[in-house]
Amino acid sequence: MKRFIFSAAVFTLLALTVKAQKTDTARVLVHYKFSHVRDTTDRAHPYTENMVLLVGKSTSVYKSYDGMVADAQFRAAYLKAAANGPDGRVTVDRSGAGLRPQYFQYPNAKKFLTKDYVMVDEYLIDGPMPAIDWKISSDTTTFGGLHCQKATGYFKGRDYIVWFCPDLPVHTGPWKLNGLPGVIVDARDTKNEVIFQFDGVERAVFAEIKPITGAGVAEKDVPPILRGLDDNPNIIVPPARAIKATQKEYDKLKAGMAKNPGALAQGVVAADGVGGQGGDHAIKAISDHVQHNNNPIELPEKK
Repeated sequence: MKRFIFSAAVFTLLALTVKAQKTDTARVLVHYKFSHVRDTTDRAHPYTENMVLLVGKSTSVYKSYDGMVADAQFRAAYLKAAANGPDGRVTVDRSGAGLRPQYFQYPNAKKFLTKDYVMVDEYLIDGPMPAIDWKISSDTTTFGGLHCQKATGYFKGRDYIVWFCPDLPVHTGPWKLNGLPGVIVDARDTKNEVIFQFDGVERAVFAEIKPITGAGVAEKDVPPILRGLDDNPNIIVPPARAIKATQKEYDKLKAGMAKNPGALAQGVVAADGVGGQGGDHAIKAISDHVQHNNNPIELPEKK
């Protein structure tokens, strides 16, 4: 897939007016190769994942592109198995999708939402837009045909070097990075421990979503393994099913998870219906993430 379009076309696309729009719709997708040295005793093997920033007219959401692909593959496999399986029984492995956080930015309202998980329950943490004191440089370069400008700033214990595109008028970026007059298309801390490497930009593709659970099925009656599969990936809106929580409440839940990651992982696998080798892989992935993370992306603030 060629992930690039000229900046003039992107600007025109984002500048379109949408009347009576209650939720935002993705216009442009900015792709990143995310890399994070979670374990400083093993710097040669950082955590990596393909991520994407969906940019709408005035909002954005940053999520796992690998997760989107895995969900689409699972959806197709489930529909095929449901159509061909005896007595309606379906056995499909969804362990590759995982439970990944998403970050919603509302720059005009100075609002920031995080969708994250404890077990298979989705939580929505509401908070203010993180503030970053950026120093904009006169240095410029291009990424995939986008004219970009350099900026530096300190955030969550790290010094960042970023490149933003003023032709993309939404003041947003990957993860929690924000606050520049344009979209941040490439970012990394000065130690190269956290990297959001530009990997292309493209127009959003609008695809019709066929309900997997059938019409009229209440959200509470949808099995955990199928939740979210009917969500339109082009619409930038947090899921209504998510449990609202404060940051303090969510941190308390996460602290409990860190005390016993093995039990948590087994609970996630059991609740999500992932068994066999796929379940073993899911348990190992969750346990490793909790136990081998001595270098979190957010470090203590400088004193």
